[in-house]
Amino acid sequence: MMDRRHFLKASTTGIGAMAVSRLSGAPGPHFAAKAKSVIYLCMSGAPSQLDLFDYKPKLKEMSGQKVPQSLIEGERFAFLSGQPSLLGTPFQFQRQGQAGHWISEVLPHTARIADEISFIYSMRTDQFNHSPAELLMFTGHARPGRPSMGAWINYGLGSESSDLPGFVVLLSGRPGRCGSGCIGSGFLPTQYQGVTFRSSGDPVLSLSNPDGMSGEIRRDSLDALRGLNQQKLDQCGDPEIATRIASYEMAYRMQSSVPELMDISREPTHIHKLYGTQPGKKSFSNNALLARRLVERGVRFVMLNHGEWDHHGGPRINLVQHFPRICAEVDQGSAALVADLKQRGLLESTIVVWGGEFGRTPMLQGAANEPLLGRDHHRSFALWLAGGGIKPGVQYGATDELGYRAAADPATAHDLQATLLHCLGLDHSRLTFRFQGRDYRLTDVHGEVIRRLVA
Repeated sequence: MMDRRHFLKASTTGIGAMAVSRLSGAPGPHFAAKAKSVIYLCMSGAPSQLDLFDYKPKLKEMSGQKVPQSLIEGERFAFLSGQPSLLGTPFQFQRQGQAGHWISEVLPHTARIADEISFIYSMRTDQFNHSPAELLMFTGHARPGRPSMGAWINYGLGSESSDLPGFVVLLSGRPGRCGSGCIGSGFLPTQYQGVTFRSSGDPVLSLSNPDGMSGEIRRDSLDALRGLNQQKLDQCGDPEIATRIASYEMAYRMQSSVPELMDISREPTHIHKLYGTQPGKKSFSNNALLARRLVERGVRFVMLNHGEWDHHGGPRINLVQHFPRICAEVDQGSAALVADLKQRGLLESTIVVWGGEFGRTPMLQGAANEPLLGRDHHRSFALWLAGGGIKPGVQYGATDELGYRAAADPATAHDLQATLLHCLGLDHSRLTFRFQGRDYRLTDVHGEVIRRLVA
């Protein structure tokens, strides 16, 4: 005999499907939400805020001078040692829009959406190596094993789409350093983890039927497999078996929904011109357009990862030659995404975040001759947000005149996480999951909503 709780868990359709999230502890919204989805533009490798958004005339004035020893006393860096020289930006900055944001010349498209975006200039992290910093940003903890932000949001709210995952990952450029740790479900049920869509071949591995297998045979096979899994679920009530049943059914539905989704050639010419897309090629711009198509279809969290921002200096990864190229790879797509969401009425319900895992030092790393300029890892950084309950045009926090550390309103990854959850109608202190006798949450025991950013 099956009790009521196991009966509802076992069903993946009808009333059972509606009940599964409640029975697994997912709370749903705690209050009225301003946003329904998040698109996180992850610039893996840590872009230099001092050469993009955080303009420091004093740093440029003092460029080439030794950094004051008092500023770096007792500090540790990834590679720098001794008393390095200060490095002002080699790029020109201008104020943009009515908001008056300082934006570098290497981001001309972003400059055009200046009044739609808000900056946090005072982000601060205690991790200055890539993997732990990315893990902290996306899981709230610097060690692997915790659920990712997308998984927490998927767990808390569920997906609005019946034939797409609630959390989708799109990759371009060099991959991030923390791999599946930044998109996994950790100790949450695996149904909440991120699903990576590929840009060539099957968008999801094994999505197509093998040669010789018809749709009818596929359906019969899934029905038989479901019957076996159902028997085991009836015996032990393990929610992971219910997750497995649901994942097979989702994969079957995705065979129809995903090919249509991924075919961006169906978009009109003016949209391709806006994004700078080239159907059939792997690019950040293509992924940005796909992100819009995903949130249109009800996907809750979309993560775009674009790497190789690790500009230490030298012939391969320097500020003068390589940095403008990677900026050009993401600039048009990022700005187009915000503009496109707005013109479709989707920006009000979609939060867009752009940023890396930490920042770059105001001191030079690498050769002093201009073509090889670079910067080391740094704990202070900046990022921007738009839409979904975020006030446009806000300039939150500030660093000191050399851009070394937060001088006003320091913010952490936990504060950012708490703010995003708040806009989605979730109280970060109440979005919890009991694991090994303890209630865990994305923000751990930290985090405050950044109220000045919230509309």
